[in-house]
Amino acid sequence: MKKIFSLAAILALVLSVPALAASGGMPMSGPYPDGSRLTLATGGEQGEYYAFGAALAEMASRKTSTQVHIVASSGAMKNIEALARNNAKLAFTQSDVGFYASRGTRLFGQKYDGFSTVAVLYPEPVQIVTLNPEIERVENLKGKTVSVGPEGSGTYFNAVDVLEAYGMDINTDINPVYESFGNSVDALKAGKIDAAFIVAGTPTPAVSELAKAGKIFIVSFDDKHIMDLIAKHPYYTKIELPKSTYGTDEGDVTVAVNAVVVARDDVKMEDVYNFMFGVFENVDALSKDNARARYLTLKSAASYPAVPYHAGAVKYLGEKGILVSGK
Repeated sequence: MKKIFSLAAILALVLSVPALAASGGMPMSGPYPDGSRLTLATGGEQGEYYAFGAALAEMASRKTSTQVHIVASSGAMKNIEALARNNAKLAFTQSDVGFYASRGTRLFGQKYDGFSTVAVLYPEPVQIVTLNPEIERVENLKGKTVSVGPEGSGTYFNAVDVLEAYGMDINTDINPVYESFGNSVDALKAGKIDAAFIVAGTPTPAVSELAKAGKIFIVSFDDKHIMDLIAKHPYYTKIELPKSTYGTDEGDVTVAVNAVVVARDDVKMEDVYNFMFGVFENVDALSKDNARARYLTLKSAASYPAVPYHAGAVKYLGEKGILVSGK
């Protein structure tokens, strides 16, 4: 028996092909030719931003026509400033720092919104580290001496947010000290402080070294306060640290900000597309030598609503069936 198609059905079938391509259902066969040379601001040469940035830049440069070269920097805040001064085209930052910059709050005296999101890379958990088993909950920090990171730093504001969620003030409910990660670990070892806020990808080398010297504890958050915190500050996400992270007795629930790649708005769409293509089409290869690469998923890459996405990222993710808000 012959099958008879109606004219409407035939038209629907024909029209669906370009519609599918336009919506991103049909991926490109490869990256764009004639890419540019881009500078990616990372972090200190001994830090994770620098090492991971080097891996991403090398892969994108090798797999596409866009050549990405990294430079060392002082980290998330300074990288946003480098973009503003056009000293870099791409940069690593943190989801909270990008939020502050785009709104001109906290770390930034004025608004800078000339940048767009490229992709979320990996979580940087807010770790409250202690050697005291009696400090089990955030509330137990009250009256204690706690390192909250250098004054005015990203870690400092993470501590402010967390303590406020639990009804505490950083200046009156704890005795704050303002130390770097390394100095905080030394102070814990020496018994000079009771706990320390450390915000970094895990396992954090400084915390791992502390765990080798003896038993450590990571303070867990409860779901109610996590939901309250995220509702007020949408740059946080909930995360669980497996007990294998530092050899603790059980997994610990906390919140995290995220390491994010951002780009100046004037970077060509094709170059950001190529960066995304070079990285996310080669996650398996990146994962062989980089522990952070295990977090590279398209769903995660598209999970930063606070700053709109660059046109190149919108296009790449759209071709994978993921819609994000762009400029």
